[in-house]
Amino acid sequence: MKYNYHVPVSTYTRSSQLTSSYYSPSHYTPTSTYASVSKYTPTQLSTTNYTPSYCTSSYKTAATYVPTYSRDSRHSSTRRTQENPAPVVPVAPPKRTVHFPNDIIFKDNVRRGDLEQIGRFIRARKVRVDTIFNSGMAALHEAVLTGNLEVVKLLVKYGADVHQRDEDGWTPLHMACSDGYPEIARYLLAMGASTEVENESGEKPADLIDPDCKELAKLFETGCV
Repeated sequence: MKYNYHVPVSTYTRSSQLTSSYYSPSHYTPTSTYASVSKYTPTQLSTTNYTPSYCTSSYKTAATYVPTYSRDSRHSSTRRTQENPAPVVPVAPPKRTVHFPNDIIFKDNVRRGDLEQIGRFIRARKVRVDTIFNSGMAALHEAVLTGNLEVVKLLVKYGADVHQRDEDGWTPLHMACSDGYPEIARYLLAMGASTEVENESGEKPADLIDPDCKELAKLFETGCV
């Protein structure tokens, strides 16, 4: 038989006792140096300035651009332009058109004594002769204050009322007496102006006459008007 489990096993005896020992490695000493490391010693810094190769004479010099015209010719061209400058054509500023109301223009014509324009405005019916202006007076009052008898006559001719009052109740005769215009006062009286009309202060035309104005004072003496 191949195996016999009943056969006793003989006792195994080791040939020798195992003795433990410690491994003491010896220092590794290479038989040959792989590469000897030498200490690097930098060379002394040279004070010589570094000059790159492109700055040396061996480098190709860049071409210099030369314009087709010289500096002198350019300046001479400028001088020719300055010697013969182009003519300057003055440009007139745009005109501003301002439109005024007809009564403002008419009042200005009365104050300036422009008989032609006064007649033209009235005939064209651009204004009314009894219009009260922003001054508080009508055209006849304005004419009396300027002392222009011809304008007064023209306005009366075109229908101005000799009894018309201004905003303070003054008639044209009040103004003629107050401002010392005897010729205008005489004309207004001839046109039927009343001497008894009072203004808002209760004054009659005769009450406004300056005593030094003898001609007006005589005109309003008892029995003369």
